[in-house]
Amino acid sequence: MSIAQNSALVRFFAALWAVLRSGWDESVPGKLFARIGLAVRRGVAGSRICQFAWREGNLPKSWPVSITCRVLTTIINLPVLFVQWIYRLGKNLFDGSIAFRFASAVGGAGFLFVGFTMLIMLIVPHGSWDNGYALRCMILVFLLFLAGAMARPKHRLELTKLGPYFTLFMGFIVYGFFSSLGTDFSEGVLYGLTSEAKNISLRFLVFYVIAFLITLMAVSTVQKTEQLQLMLAVVVAGLVVAALYGCYQGYVGVEVVPSQQDMRLNPDMPGRVYSYFDNPNNFAEILVMLMPFQAALLLNARTWRGRVLALGSIVPCLVAIGLTLSRSCWIGLVIALGVFLILINWRFLPLFLVLGLAALPILPESIINRILTIGNLKDSSTQYRFAIYQDTTYLIRDYGLRGVGLGTDVMKQVFQVYPTMYDGNYPIHTHNNYLQMWGELGVFGAITYLAMVLHQIKAGVKSFYSSTNRAAKNILAAGVGAFCGISVIGVAEYTWFYPRNMFVYFFLFGVIAAAIKLSKRKTA
Repeated sequence: MSIAQNSALVRFFAALWAVLRSGWDESVPGKLFARIGLAVRRGVAGSRICQFAWREGNLPKSWPVSITCRVLTTIINLPVLFVQWIYRLGKNLFDGSIAFRFASAVGGAGFLFVGFTMLIMLIVPHGSWDNGYALRCMILVFLLFLAGAMARPKHRLELTKLGPYFTLFMGFIVYGFFSSLGTDFSEGVLYGLTSEAKNISLRFLVFYVIAFLITLMAVSTVQKTEQLQLMLAVVVAGLVVAALYGCYQGYVGVEVVPSQQDMRLNPDMPGRVYSYFDNPNNFAEILVMLMPFQAALLLNARTWRGRVLALGSIVPCLVAIGLTLSRSCWIGLVIALGVFLILINWRFLPLFLVLGLAALPILPESIINRILTIGNLKDSSTQYRFAIYQDTTYLIRDYGLRGVGLGTDVMKQVFQVYPTMYDGNYPIHTHNNYLQMWGELGVFGAITYLAMVLHQIKAGVKSFYSSTNRAAKNILAAGVGAFCGISVIGVAEYTWFYPRNMFVYFFLFGVIAAAIKLSKRKTA
């Protein structure tokens, strides 16, 4: 503590930030942007479009008290109600057992085990990772939650907090499994659900079960803001380990993969780091989804040690995402941090943009060259995406209403009914989250997915502005920013192709839901 407080470096950055903050507020540009922003906010807030978008829809408003929600909530809470009934029957026996009291205490800290599950996902190398690990971990977390709920009569699985569109989307996932198509290549025709179609979709159904458990446990195990912060701190620790390894890869160098970068436009570009994951884009997407929480933890830190740790954790992550050379994720991170600043204090957004532009000259040449290829239609990856989108239009034309079924394996088979792309290959997915949901689940599944995303962002923003819980608000701003960033990345990437990315996405969804729940409580 004393070392941190007496550190010249720490004091320098603290003083620099204080000067920048006060100087910007009192400067002519700062005051000008403040007046412009105030006028814009008043105009936007008074517009009919804003009022329409801000109002609470009929479905979200009626969802918590609806028969459907009550029935579904009761069904998923049957295990909880059962163990609580068992506890009441043998209360004296359980209360006198040291083993039970230990299990109950451990079960009450389920949020920590959710955090450690995510940490494990972030630090296990790709070659050693098995998605079955995530399933086993989440089953263990669920069992611990049941143990903790036995002597806590108010503990429930809080499906209501996830909103109607999340539940409806999971319903479409089940529909996608049962509507999966198979392919008879000998005759070039598609047929309905068979044992083969079931088998190729079952793996993806399990992925969604894991994702559902992660989301449900993230929101149900957290009862206090401190618990949410501790869970996020554990996850951020795993992210920093992955980022440090990514930095090490950048230092020693990694093999250049021609399929991941255009060697004609950037012949001298180094290999893209991927840390413990299969692909640089996978790694960069995870960084975008979790890095904003480092800023939230920094703002929420109450000691110098906490501030130094939070600030220090950001550095390797920034270096690592630069070394991934992932253009879409750079854009996503700028959007995530921009939304975060707009919510926390929108007056700092111009300063953020100015500092970003000022940093361009000191960036490595490889990153500058990579930035210059954004939007270049001659770039091979851009051309490849357009070829994939072209083939996707054929698939959606024929199966856009009902969808081809759950998972990229089904879609990959269906793509092979159509002509190949210019390189003789077939797409393995649509390279776009929204098109992927449309192709797999049909138009109504895609609309539900979009509604789930937009509603979560809207609910997070509304809770942010109505809350007095400062710590929860900071986490909400980070979560909403990260969610906006990954949602924009989803226009150019299918961010769920790698299961670990899907799990982190739904963890992010659960964190936002937990922060919304906590933000409604009057806690400083």
